[in-house]
This record gives sequence, structure tokens and C-alpha cells, in this order.
Amino acid sequence: MSTRPDPTAETGSINRERLIEVTAEDLPLHCPMPSMLLWNAHPRVFLPIAASGEELCPYCGTRYRLKGGPASHGH
Repeated sequence: MSTRPDPTAETGSINRERLIEVTAEDLPLHCPMPSMLLWNAHPRVFLPIAASGEELCPYCGTRYRLKGGPASHGH
């Protein structure tokens, strides 16, 4: 049995329902973002959102959606 506190215990339930729309200007995307209230709540993780158009932070559960959808590769 682990006695370490869950790092998402305080923010997990709030962030799981959070959806943040980002633009190409926000890339490369990482969570937490500097504008977040708890910007230091977990280690910074980069999220490869350009290909899928949507990513979920594995630490806090914040869902990110890229405005305009995934990047097209046919230019």
C-alpha cells in the first residue's frame, strides 16, 4: 500500500471536465500551460496535438482541442 499522495487528488476532478481550445500559435503544446492557476501542479508534458486535433493530459486529465482540427499534410 502506497502512502504517497496522489498528485492529481486536488485538481483531477476539476480538470477532467475541463476543455481548453488552443490554436496553432500555442504549439508545441504542453500541460500545464503558464496561464493555468496551478501551472506547477504536475511535471510539464508535451502533447502531440497537431496530428490528432485533440489530446488528453495524462497527469491531470485536461482535454485540449486544436481549433480548426488536425493539421493537414497535403499543402
